[in-house]
Amino acid sequence: MFVDSHCHLNFPELKSQIKDIRAAMATAKVTHAMVISTTLEEFPSVHEMAVTYDNFWATVGVHPDNETLENGVPIQEPTVEDLLTRAALPKVVGIGETGLDYYRLNGRSVADMEWQRERFRIHIRAAQICKKPLIIHTRSSSDDTIAILKEMKEDGGAGAAGGVFHCFTETTVVAKAALDLGFYISFSGILTFKNAQAIREAAAFVPLDRILIETDSPYLAPSPYRGKTNTPAYVPYVATELARIKAAPVGQIAQITGDNYFNLFKGAAR
Repeated sequence: MFVDSHCHLNFPELKSQIKDIRAAMATAKVTHAMVISTTLEEFPSVHEMAVTYDNFWATVGVHPDNETLENGVPIQEPTVEDLLTRAALPKVVGIGETGLDYYRLNGRSVADMEWQRERFRIHIRAAQICKKPLIIHTRSSSDDTIAILKEMKEDGGAGAAGGVFHCFTETTVVAKAALDLGFYISFSGILTFKNAQAIREAAAFVPLDRILIETDSPYLAPSPYRGKTNTPAYVPYVATELARIKAAPVGQIAQITGDNYFNLFKGAAR
């Protein structure tokens, strides 16, 4: 049994092929998947996926660097109440993805990213209230991500809900900080890339009982499919690389990461 803890099956290039994707998942023994929200506008399609298929669940959140829709219209900024209302719906088991992303500043400075930091705090407050885990995205922003989580933990805290640092691409130092805050770490197909030795070192550092696996599909297909459209059927390749790193059988990795998923997302029934 493999579990894809983070994917975007509602995106058009995957949703249009959902029948074939689900068949490929079954063949690959990928039994469950989490469909992740990146805007409030797309949330209905995310939630539809979860309620349509018994082995899918959903989250609600606004990706840190989403500012406009494809037509240039500004996205709806989430309030705590917006997130809580949607988090109360059936099969919504997490808050996010949320966090910080300073990779594309588009001529702005980190100081100009206070809107991102406040959006992050809103997600944390919602998670504190509904006690559902956070799905954390951090890119070129790990110091501020950790600092805000610590700040909010002291104020009632993200630790009350826990969560996961998804698609982990940081150092062992950041991994330790996330673990110390009570978070899980999720690894994607990047783990299989030739130039990802630092991420493999982080995976070696993180204890097995705190690891999840994911695809982040349609992005980041693992080797040997790198550059192609990713799907949950490819998550066993992540598990295989993790098994190599941990010197453990792939079946053990599948079992442990699946157990971790259900331990974290308690609203997701096996």
